[in-house]
Amino acid sequence: MDIKKDILWRVHLSFLLIILLGVVVLGRAIYIQRVQGDYWKSMANKQHLKYFDIDAERGSIYSEDGNMLSTSIPVFDIYVDFGADGLRDKDGKRFYKNLDSLSICLADLFKDANAASYKKLLLTQYKKRARYFALKKKISFSDYQELKDFPLVREGRNKSGFIIDVRDNRVNPYVLLANRTIGLSRGDTSKNVGLERSCDSVLKGQTGQRLMRYMAGAYVPVDGGEIAPENGKDVITTIDTYIQDVAENALLKMMEQNSSIHGSCIVMEVKTGKIKAVANLGKRPDGSYWEDYNYGLGMRTEPGSVFKLATLISLLKDKYIDTGSIVDCEGGQKSFYGLRITDSHLGTGKITVKEAFAISSNVAFAKLADEYYHNQPTKFWQHLHDLRLDTTSGIDIVGAAKPFIKKPSGKHWGKTTIPFMAHGYEELETPLNLLMVYNAVANNGTMMKPYLVSAISENGEDIKTFKPQVLVDKICDDETLGKLKGCLLAVVQSPHGTAHALESNVYEFAGKTGTAVSAMDNRGYNKSAKIYQSAFMGYFPVKNPEYSIAIVIQNSSESKHVYGASVSAPVFKEVADKLYATRVADKSFDPQTVPQDNDLYKFYGMKKDVNNIFNMFKYKETDSASSGSWRTTILQNGNAKLIADNISTSAKTIPDVTGMGLKDAVYLLENMGLKVSASGRGKVIYQSLAQNTTFNKGELIKIQLN
Repeated sequence: MDIKKDILWRVHLSFLLIILLGVVVLGRAIYIQRVQGDYWKSMANKQHLKYFDIDAERGSIYSEDGNMLSTSIPVFDIYVDFGADGLRDKDGKRFYKNLDSLSICLADLFKDANAASYKKLLLTQYKKRARYFALKKKISFSDYQELKDFPLVREGRNKSGFIIDVRDNRVNPYVLLANRTIGLSRGDTSKNVGLERSCDSVLKGQTGQRLMRYMAGAYVPVDGGEIAPENGKDVITTIDTYIQDVAENALLKMMEQNSSIHGSCIVMEVKTGKIKAVANLGKRPDGSYWEDYNYGLGMRTEPGSVFKLATLISLLKDKYIDTGSIVDCEGGQKSFYGLRITDSHLGTGKITVKEAFAISSNVAFAKLADEYYHNQPTKFWQHLHDLRLDTTSGIDIVGAAKPFIKKPSGKHWGKTTIPFMAHGYEELETPLNLLMVYNAVANNGTMMKPYLVSAISENGEDIKTFKPQVLVDKICDDETLGKLKGCLLAVVQSPHGTAHALESNVYEFAGKTGTAVSAMDNRGYNKSAKIYQSAFMGYFPVKNPEYSIAIVIQNSSESKHVYGASVSAPVFKEVADKLYATRVADKSFDPQTVPQDNDLYKFYGMKKDVNNIFNMFKYKETDSASSGSWRTTILQNGNAKLIADNISTSAKTIPDVTGMGLKDAVYLLENMGLKVSASGRGKVIYQSLAQNTTFNKGELIKIQLN
C-alpha cells in the first residue's frame, strides 16, 4: 500500500511539473510575441534578403532626320560599405594607408569641401561601420571615370568598400523643341506625357533585379545576385527638327509681338499624314513662353471661319449650290431666330458663294446652311460625321482630345444651331481634326491618318515600321474637290480675299482664315472686352501640295491684332516660305548635272552624315573602318575615302575640330564638357585651344568658321 502511494505521488508530481512547464512555455511565447515582437522582427530584418528592381536603360527618341530628341544620360550614385571585409582587414591598414590621398582626390574632384573635411567624414563613417553610406549622388560619367582611378577605389569593391549605383537621367537635348509632343519621363510612368507615355512599353525595356541584404540599417548589394535588365528600344518619330524649329520660331515671334496667351502650329505631310512639326506655346506668369500643353492635339475650341470649309463641302456634295451661286449677305448683318450674326465687313450685298468664302461672310454661310438643312439637320450632321469632325484623329499619342459636334437628337440642339455651326460656333474642334480635312482636300480627297511614330529601332536597326494609313478614300467627288480648291485659292488670290495681302509671287498656296470670339472659361463670351482666337489652315504648293499647316492662336485683351489674316496667316506664310525654299523648290536638283571636281577636299564628320551626302551626290565611297562614329573624309574626282578617326567625347585632351561643320564641332566639344563660342559660318578654320592639350571641365573654347 505504501508502494502504491509512493508511485501515485511521483505521478502527480510529474503531471504537475508538466503542467507548470506548459504554462511557462506558453507564457514565454506570449511574452516574446507581445512584448519582444518588434525587437525580434527587427533582428530578422537585419538578415533579410530582398530583390530590388533595376531599371533598364530607357530607349531614346529620334527625329526622322536622325537627331536625338530625348535620351537617357547615366548618372552615378556613390556609396561606401565601411564594413567590407577587405577594407577592415588587418585593423583597417588599407583604409588608413589611402585615407589622406583619397581625401585630397575627392576634394579636387567635387570641389564642395576641402581635403580635411573629407578625411574627417570618411574616418567618422569608418568608425561607425556604416554599411551603405551615400558619399555622393548624381555625379556625371566624366567624374565617375576619374573617381574609379582614385586611391583605394581602384582596388575594387571588396577591398575599398566603394559601391557604384548607375541610373538614368532623362534629358531633351533640344529643350523647347517639340517638348510637349516628345513629352516628359518621370519616375512614376503614369505621370508621363507625350510620346514618352504613349511609347513607354517600348522605351522602358525589361526591368532587371538585384539581390540586397539588410545590414546595419541599410540594404547592401549581394555579390553575384543580379539579373541584368534588358535595355529599351528606340523610337523614330516623323518629326523633322528643321521644320519643327521653323514652326516653333515663327509661332513664338508672332505670339511675343502680339501678347498672345497660347498657340499651336502643326505641319503635316500631305500624301502620308506624317506630322513633321507640332509647336505648342503657352504664356507663363513671367511673360515668357513655354511648351506647357499640347494645344494642337489636346485642346478643343470653337474654330470660327476655318470651319466654313466643312459647310461648303456639305452644300456642294448635296448639289444645293455651286460656287457661282448668288447669296445675299444683307449688308453683313442678319438675325436668326432672335440671335444676330454679323460679318466683320459690313455693307456687303449679293455676291457669289466663292466670293463669300474668300471674304469669309458669316451671314452667307449661316443663310445657306439654314436654308437647306433647317428641316433636315441629320443630313448636315452626317456630312460632318463623314469628315470625322466628331471622331478622334487616331494619332498615336496619349492625350489627343475628341471633338464635339451636336446631334439633332441631343438636348442642346436648337433652332440657331445650324446657322451658328455653319460659320464655326456651337461645336468644339481640335486644330488637328480640322487640319485633316484641309489635308484631304490637298490630297485629292483622300483623308490620311496623322501619325508621329515612323519606326521602332533596336541597336540602330528598324525592327518595326509604320506606314501611312487611309481613313477616308474620298471625302467628295472630283468635281466638288476642284471647286473647293478654287475657293481656298480665292482666299489668297482674290483681290478681296482675307489672305490676299500675303500672296506670294514665287509659289501658290491656298487656305482659309478664321477668327472666333472665345468663351472665357465658365463666364461665357466676354461682352466688354472680346477675346479672339485667330486661325489659318491651308496647304502649298497648290499644283502638287507637299505640306498642310494649321495655326491656331488664342489672343489676349492686350493683343494689338486679332484676325486670322493678321495673326495666324503670317505664321503660315513664314513657315511655308522657308519650307518651300528648303524642302520643295530644291527637289528638281539632279546630282548627275554637277560637273566633276578634281580638287582635293578633306573634312571631318559623323559617319552617318557624310554617308548621306555621298549618297545624294552619288559618290563612290570606301570605308577603311568597321566601327566608330566619326570619320576623316578625303574627296577627289567623285570618289570618297573614309578613314576612322579616334575622336571620342570621353577624351582627356582637346581634339582637332578644324574642317568640321558647326554642328559636329559643338556636339563633340560640349559633350566633352567644354563651353563653345562660335563665330562665322561654314567649316572650322581656327580653335583657341590647341589640339592634344589638356583642359578643365567648363573651360571656354572659341572656334572660328570660314
